[in-house]
Amino acid sequence: MRIAVVGPFESGSGPAAASSEAPAPASAENVALPLRIAATVLRTVCICLVVLITFIVSMPQNETIWTVYDTPLDIVRLVLGLAVCFWLAVQLFKGPVDAHGYRTWLYLGLVAIPFALACLYAVW
Repeated sequence: MRIAVVGPFESGSGPAAASSEAPAPASAENVALPLRIAATVLRTVCICLVVLITFIVSMPQNETIWTVYDTPLDIVRLVLGLAVCFWLAVQLFKGPVDAHGYRTWLYLGLVAIPFALACLYAVW
């Protein structure tokens, strides 16, 4: 007795079987130029604002940088803040790899930049 498999995994039927090629993934080369430019600008501005906010927040609570050794928490805050700033600076040079990444940064940038500006105003 033979059992027939019915469903999306059945070979030889459906639209995927009609064409031998699988659809190509949306790569960065297939992204429209205006979308690529807008997403890259918004991504760069957003990451730069987060670096600036992180740098300001990670500074010691006392007046100068030379008083960082007064309390151990200031040292921890400064080291973690500088590590996060370095990681974010590295992320500036790694762009999105597909069209979905560019669309995500476009939408995220439109929402995150006003929020980051408000946070920057609050911590300054």
